[in-house]
Amino acid sequence: MMANSVTPIEITDASFGAEIGDFSGVAIVDFWAAWCGPCRMQGPIIDKLAEEYHAKDEIVKVAKLNVDENPRTAEKYGIMSIPTVIIFKNGKPVDKVVGVTPLAVLKRRVEQVASV
Repeated sequence: MMANSVTPIEITDASFGAEIGDFSGVAIVDFWAAWCGPCRMQGPIIDKLAEEYHAKDEIVKVAKLNVDENPRTAEKYGIMSIPTVIIFKNGKPVDKVVGVTPLAVLKRRVEQVASV
């Protein structure tokens, strides 16, 4: 990975409220774990999403939350399978995708949420 590439922000149970709950815009949160094979497949897709939305970071935020290290937030949003991506708008969950999801599908869903 290049040194100047943009990566998703890492969030925790402690920072979730400030980073996502109080964010007035669209936030994409990837719920994942280090031991999860499909999560490792989803990771580069989330990284690419972060790069593509970097210029729009006032309105679109891309984040990752490790469910093993942050069980409170995972439980709060009913994460039963990972990877799960939840799209938030103005701090509220508005869309959820479970399993490895192609970049084009995630972008389409983000654009739908952003335009509402």
